[in-house]
Amino acid sequence: MRAALVEADIDALLVSQPENRRYLSGFTGSAGWLLITADQALFATDFRYFEQVGMECPDFELVPMERTFADVLPAMLARAGVRRLGFEADFATFADVQAWSKAAPDTEWAPTKELVIRLRAVKDAVEISALRAAIQLADEALAAALAQAHGGMTERELAWLIESYMRTHGAEAVSFDIIVAGGPNGARPHARATDTPLPAGVPIVIDMGARLNGYCSDITRTICLGEPADPGRFWEVYHTVLRAQQAAEAALRPGMTGQEADAVAREIITEAGYGEYFGHHLGHGVGLAVQEEPRLSRTNTAALAPGNCVTVEPGIYLPGWGGVRIEDIVLITEDGVEVLTAAPKGAIIA
Repeated sequence: MRAALVEADIDALLVSQPENRRYLSGFTGSAGWLLITADQALFATDFRYFEQVGMECPDFELVPMERTFADVLPAMLARAGVRRLGFEADFATFADVQAWSKAAPDTEWAPTKELVIRLRAVKDAVEISALRAAIQLADEALAAALAQAHGGMTERELAWLIESYMRTHGAEAVSFDIIVAGGPNGARPHARATDTPLPAGVPIVIDMGARLNGYCSDITRTICLGEPADPGRFWEVYHTVLRAQQAAEAALRPGMTGQEADAVAREIITEAGYGEYFGHHLGHGVGLAVQEEPRLSRTNTAALAPGNCVTVEPGIYLPGWGGVRIEDIVLITEDGVEVLTAAPKGAIIA
């Protein structure tokens, strides 16, 4: 991070984005501001977290807050000798910057974007180990829930089976609201679980993940309770999505751009006649946030690097019928990828 300060031509960076704050300091609380210079690291927070900062952030000096951050900011900047201060323009609100600049009018405020996010995109061995554990827990939760799935169970009941397994087996939270979407509901990529009974013979999209030790997992599988009612269409759509995913995972490598990765899967789906029904990008990074850099998208021309952990999740969504999405998390290695998600991809649940 300190090397990035030099490249950005700033004396210090003010960090307030929660995942960035945790990444740099280890702090797991909900409120605090980091001021990082070439040789100092200050942490401003209120009484609720004084002891927590001492326990989790031993390399940071605590700056106690009694009222607002703007009250302590001038003294922090003076102590650190900061004249040109970078702030996270992709997170801080306009009102935040107004209050801060009013409190420190002699400081030059420099908007920055993604300085910490770019560092977070490449995972080290400790982070990869944490991701493996979160992914394994999600795989186990899905298997346990599907073993109990049956016709007549509601979408919400199946989502709760998944969540309760994760919560009782170590997860601190779900990565996001679990999606269980049967039949036509599955045509909406981010549908929420409802009290609708799970239908037999049609696709059911399940998208879920666990947060464990701060790191997230994200997995999607599409299942069918019993044999498909429309086997021709079901298997055509299902195998198109599966072929697109497998081709993309086989093609991924360092140096490939997110745009090129997306194109591998998109070309297969388009050639099968379903291009207009694959409206989202192929994947995204996963780490402290369930969606972070890098993006496997039609617009991302940045190159992938070893240590990136990304989802590969093509999908086809047909209004009035349903959707099929299959998602793994993969690790970009020196010469290709390692697929970290182990959940099986068989679609039929007896």
